[in-house]
Amino acid sequence: MRLTGKVAVITGAGSGMGEETAKLFAREGATVVATDINFEAVTRVVEMIRSNGGEAIALQHDVTSRNDWENIYNEVQSVCGKLDVLVNNAGIALAKPFLDQTEEDWARTYRINIDGVMLGTQYAIPLMEQNGGGSIVNISSISALTGMAGAGAYTASKGAVRSLTKAAAVDYGKHNIRVNSVHPGYIVTPMSAPHMEHPDYKQHFLNQIALPNLGRAEEVATAVLFLASDEANHITGIELPVDGGVTAK
Repeated sequence: MRLTGKVAVITGAGSGMGEETAKLFAREGATVVATDINFEAVTRVVEMIRSNGGEAIALQHDVTSRNDWENIYNEVQSVCGKLDVLVNNAGIALAKPFLDQTEEDWARTYRINIDGVMLGTQYAIPLMEQNGGGSIVNISSISALTGMAGAGAYTASKGAVRSLTKAAAVDYGKHNIRVNSVHPGYIVTPMSAPHMEHPDYKQHFLNQIALPNLGRAEEVATAVLFLASDEANHITGIELPVDGGVTAK
């Protein structure tokens, strides 16, 4: 198992890619601290992990709140005694044409998608330094690499995640803290499935990728696992697309 003995905080773990990452990390031996603003959802995920013999705790968490982050890491120190991995997965997408997006739309998108990453990273690094190093994996998007029509606030915020990742990787590499980003493409999750698998739209998404199928949340989770594990010990500051070849076109 690739994460035996490691403690991992995963945000947005109540559904989709965060849920699959939490379950995979637990199967690979990690103690998972699963957080989500939806406490009922993340509790369900943790109960599934425990029923399969894994170790996990569920915590309600607003990633835009510095107080919440402080409480999360106080709990990690108290219960687990260390932190090895942080997966900044929580995020939102705004389905509104660019010209209709307001300052409030941008502020909310940035608060969750980039401020949440900044705060999580700020609190994680001192704990990882105490433990001799660690791995931070930030979930960005292919929109940070290629742009995405009609998603200005989302695209800009995910581009900021990409840049913050590289800056932190340079700043803290000598502390043995690796910071990388994963860039999902067209991934079918409970939230996206009604749209991506709709008969009227599915072929459009398939036309964007090189492979024959849309992506699954489990496939993003395996990429996150690799970067979190010791197998990626000499990898930092990279952007790893999980996109079926969208960015190859």
